[in-house]
Amino acid sequence: MSFHSMWAELLPVGRSSASGGYRRYAWTGADADCRAWFREQAEARGLAHETDRNGNQWAWLGDPAAGNAVVTGSHLDSVPDGGAFDGPLGVVSAFAALDELRGRGARPTRPLGIVNFGDEEGARFGLACVGSRLTAGALTVDQAHRLTDGDGVTLPRAMEAAGYDPGTLGPDPERLARIGAFVELHVEQGRALDLSGDRIGIASAIWPHGRWRFDFRGEANHAGTTRLADRHDPMLSYAETVLAARREAELAGAVATFGKIGVEPNGVNAIPSLVRGWLDSRAADQESLDTVVTGIEKAARECAAAHGVDLDVVRESFTPVVEFDHALRDELARILGTRTELKAPVLGTGAGHDAGILSDRIPTAMLFVRNPTGVSHSPAEYAAEDDCVAGVTALADVLEGLACT
Repeated sequence: MSFHSMWAELLPVGRSSASGGYRRYAWTGADADCRAWFREQAEARGLAHETDRNGNQWAWLGDPAAGNAVVTGSHLDSVPDGGAFDGPLGVVSAFAALDELRGRGARPTRPLGIVNFGDEEGARFGLACVGSRLTAGALTVDQAHRLTDGDGVTLPRAMEAAGYDPGTLGPDPERLARIGAFVELHVEQGRALDLSGDRIGIASAIWPHGRWRFDFRGEANHAGTTRLADRHDPMLSYAETVLAARREAELAGAVATFGKIGVEPNGVNAIPSLVRGWLDSRAADQESLDTVVTGIEKAARECAAAHGVDLDVVRESFTPVVEFDHALRDELARILGTRTELKAPVLGTGAGHDAGILSDRIPTAMLFVRNPTGVSHSPAEYAAEDDCVAGVTALADVLEGLACT
């Protein structure tokens, strides 16, 4: 099956007719359909398919128990109303690259694996890369069991409802020990390749990044009868903090976004008693990130005090800077430099990935495919077909260079 036909087959799964974006949330019906598609692709190619203890799917050519395997893949879940390419491009390209290798007559001397990591985006339970974090031991079983969605459904309950056993959750060092290299292909979430005129890039590092929850607690009251001077309105403190986040990020050359908000009692004619906002911030280095978040929290506390509002700040997740394996990165550059006429510049990224989570345990690397708009996590996310095909060829070259020599 060609890249185009696989892409067309997967494209409708979990797509909202209202927004045109994707709602492929972990352990839902759309997620089940994606998992079924992955299994069908594996079986159609005669690959051994398995789902591990943490709900990640694997397809194997050769025996993974032999060790030193080369694995590629990404994820199939999405952010709310996300785009088609973030995650799925890496999975579809992995199957297409294997097809291309077979078409070339290449004979792997190492096991080859394709993976679909579960719940990478964290759209349902609020934590990114749950599947890979559990596998790598970066998320404990107790922490995983405490994850809940917006309806109060815990991760274990969601897994059970989807037909999986949450009792198996936990680190999987034996599986990781079998992997000699993991290469994740991903659409670029930015415009660096578009600006340089290159189709394919190689990742150097992932910026340090985290998520913080700001709880502004005020006093609920009537919106029409309460004097402005008598109000303790947490929405004002929140709004001023949003502006402070933009200001602090600009000063540090970083990024900061309040992209999610919860309001209580959430009535049009009621002054809120609680405004809960989630901050996402990322920077090229740890010092810059610390400066941004410290500045935002300082401004938030000043705003809250001025309006008679209490504030709690909780760091919900954090990932330090991830330097991808230099030797593997250099090997990718060597392979692509000798097997293709495409230049592959090395560039950093502010987005988190499963490859970043695994980098502490196994050698990892990433390839990027050009995104002409730079838009991601949106229905407008896009990569041209020619660039996608170039990505497949580049990934096939890398797999051949790593596993077939």
